[in-house]
Amino acid sequence: MWKLNRRWRQTTLIVHIVAAGAWIGIDVIVAVLVAVGRFGSGVETRSLAYQALAAFVVWPMLISALVCLATGLLLGLGTKWGLVRYWWVLVKLVLNLGLCLLIVTALRPGMAEVGGYGRELLTGAPDPAAVSELFYPPAVSLTALAIATVLSVAKPWGRVRRGSRPRGDTKRQLVTARR
Repeated sequence: MWKLNRRWRQTTLIVHIVAAGAWIGIDVIVAVLVAVGRFGSGVETRSLAYQALAAFVVWPMLISALVCLATGLLLGLGTKWGLVRYWWVLVKLVLNLGLCLLIVTALRPGMAEVGGYGRELLTGAPDPAAVSELFYPPAVSLTALAIATVLSVAKPWGRVRRGSRPRGDTKRQLVTARR
C-alpha cells in the first residue's frame, strides 16, 4: 500500500479537522434554528427559522460530511492507522457513513415539508407533523460527532483482531504449535 508523505498527511488531516468542525457548526445551527422555530417569540421569526432550515442546511451539511468521509478514507488508507486496523478508526468510519446515509435518506426528503410549514405559519394553520421530529437530527448528529471527536483524541480499544488467532500469540508460536 502507498503511504501519504508528511506534507500530504498534514494537509489531509487539516482538511479533515476543518470539515468536521464545519459539520459540527452546521449541526449547532440546525439545533438553533429548530429551537427558534419551535420556541421563538414571533410567528415571523419562527417562520423564517423553518424556511432557513429547509433552504440552507442539507447541502452544506452533506458536503462537509462527504469531505470528512473522503479525507478520513485517505488518512486511513495512507497512514499507519488503516481503515479497519484499529477499532476507533472503524467506529468513526461507520458513524460517518451512517450519518451521511441519514442526511440523504431521512433529513433531505423532509425539508420541503419543513419549508412549507414555515410558509404556512404566516398564512394560517400549518400541520405540526411536518416539524414534530426535528429535534432528533441535531441531537443524533451532534452526539455521534462528539463520540467521533473523543475517539480521535483517545484512540481506545486497540487493534481489530483478524482471523481466529488468539490474542498475544505470535506467528512463531503458531508455527511451533502446528509441528
